[in-house]
Amino acid sequence: MKNLMRSLLLPLLFIAGSASAVPIVSLSAAGQTTTSVADTTTIDFNSGCGYASCSGDFILATGSQSGLYAQPFGTNTQYLSVPHPSASTLSADFNLGTVANYFGLFWGSIDSYNFISFYLNNTLVASYSGSTIVGQFADGNQLSYSSNRYINFDFGSDSFDRVQLISHGFAFESDNHAFRKLVSVTEPSAALLLLLGLISLTLMRRQMKAIPLK
Repeated sequence: MKNLMRSLLLPLLFIAGSASAVPIVSLSAAGQTTTSVADTTTIDFNSGCGYASCSGDFILATGSQSGLYAQPFGTNTQYLSVPHPSASTLSADFNLGTVANYFGLFWGSIDSYNFISFYLNNTLVASYSGSTIVGQFADGNQLSYSSNRYINFDFGSDSFDRVQLISHGFAFESDNHAFRKLVSVTEPSAALLLLLGLISLTLMRRQMKAIPLK
């Protein structure tokens, strides 16, 4: 009887249960400067900020300026740098204008004092430092793929609508941001779940009647 109940109720529990997904962070292959994820919107900063809205302390730069910003290793086009113009703790916010569940960026000369945070409706979803991503290689090296990598954040069933970049010094350089719009899937309604439960109970009763009494 216990096995029968498990076989009937497990599908229902699978449909009804919903767990918050933990963002999966991965590094693309060394030398890769753009996303390989399909169905994404890419912002390369060659024609301006590119987001629905951009605010805070940042500059769109080309090349390197000693003590201020450095061209991400392996790129030669315009990129984003935070902070600007001072080395104190500054941040910049980028609103997607939609809800997404994937984000990627080519993060240049990763430093331990660089931070990236994700928000949904002004509520913090996740936050990472350079050290969280690449550990001991978050040393600001401008000429090594160990600290110049394309980073992917996959939120699964979770989502975000704003990205914030923070730096406690010079600087947080990045390029080729990409995000994937979340395609909403309608969850089963309460009425449907109740119906499935009633069907399960009916099937159990039939199975019980079919079992000969001893």
